[in-house]
Amino acid sequence: MKFQDKEFIPVLLGGDINTYSVARAFYEQYRVKTYIFGKFPTGPSYNSKIIEYHPNPKIDTDDYFLKTVNHFAKKHADKKIVLIGCGDSYVALISKHKSELADNIIAPYIDFELMNSLQQKETFYKLCEKHGVDYPGTLIYDASMGMDFEMNFQFPVILKPSDSIQYWEHEFETQNKVYTIKDREELERVIGQIYGAGYTDKLIIQDMIPGNDEYMYVLTSYSDRNGKVKMMCLGHVLLEEHTPHGLGNHAVIITEPNEELMMKVKNLLEDLHYVGFSNFDIKYDKRDGKFKFFEINTRQGRSNYYVTGSGFNVAKYIVEEYVYGKELELKLAKDEHLWMVVPKAVAFKYVKEEANKAKLRKLIKEKKMVNPVFMRGDLKPRRFLAMAKTHLSHFVKFKKYYS
Repeated sequence: MKFQDKEFIPVLLGGDINTYSVARAFYEQYRVKTYIFGKFPTGPSYNSKIIEYHPNPKIDTDDYFLKTVNHFAKKHADKKIVLIGCGDSYVALISKHKSELADNIIAPYIDFELMNSLQQKETFYKLCEKHGVDYPGTLIYDASMGMDFEMNFQFPVILKPSDSIQYWEHEFETQNKVYTIKDREELERVIGQIYGAGYTDKLIIQDMIPGNDEYMYVLTSYSDRNGKVKMMCLGHVLLEEHTPHGLGNHAVIITEPNEELMMKVKNLLEDLHYVGFSNFDIKYDKRDGKFKFFEINTRQGRSNYYVTGSGFNVAKYIVEEYVYGKELELKLAKDEHLWMVVPKAVAFKYVKEEANKAKLRKLIKEKKMVNPVFMRGDLKPRRFLAMAKTHLSHFVKFKKYYS
């Protein structure tokens, strides 16, 4: 693979498909090698030709993070260092320590106070009310309430932490990313398990919107340093993962336009004077015909290559603005494109709607599709075997967990 010397070096924090997708975007747009600091020597970024990967379990701690990135920036003082977090905890670290970063580091993130408030889902729902953005019926649960509370919606319900960063810091055996709760007894039992593990923040109990994965959507936006939205890409999610720790992770997405929905979110983001990438999880509620928003992620999502694959390279937005000083135009994704990280046979087995299957066939036939981890030229035998094993494991995972 050929590389070019540029005025900047991408440095990513993380290790999952998010990091590889962003690194691939940097390589395809600028032919540069990306440096990644992750916790463990595994995942799609490990053993990649387009990446120099440095594992250390302490990278998500304040002191080691600062020492590592500032040392790297000093070592490459003649370059701009484009620093991107590929997970909530990494983004929070960058935002929290922005004022302590070396002068040649570009960190396109909002201030930590705003970021921390947006990580709390109850803050996001208040913003939704202000801007006419719909969200599911919700009860914000606090531990001080005990079990003396009532909901104005029926079971089954969805249960999830308000603060996902703190939640994953307190592991327990039955820990899930999101819970589908069938009755009051189960709700009280799971609440007890979560707080018993050491979690102290609030929980979100929500009306469960009917419909399978094919009612889900994901919206990714980029806002410039002046808080103006410059890119929006809406994806129709046709399939999600169903393993306990991966529940809700996207598996199949088709880009789909909806300008009315995008404009509501544009107004919300610009009112906040938001900066950088944002990512929203959405579900269409067939009961009232409304799109209900679940949360905002203050970063690009792990499925971000669906944006790059649709013609909106995520690396280009940061580099063109912060490195080359260009004024960006607002662009909305309109053309259909398929992003898929499961075997085709899995997609066709578990996607139910015939109209959606027809779209899959059409886009596959037209070669308007991508699996971000299988990049031509970046398939060392060791890495290819690891990625192929993960890819094929979806047959077993969906058979075991999909219902």
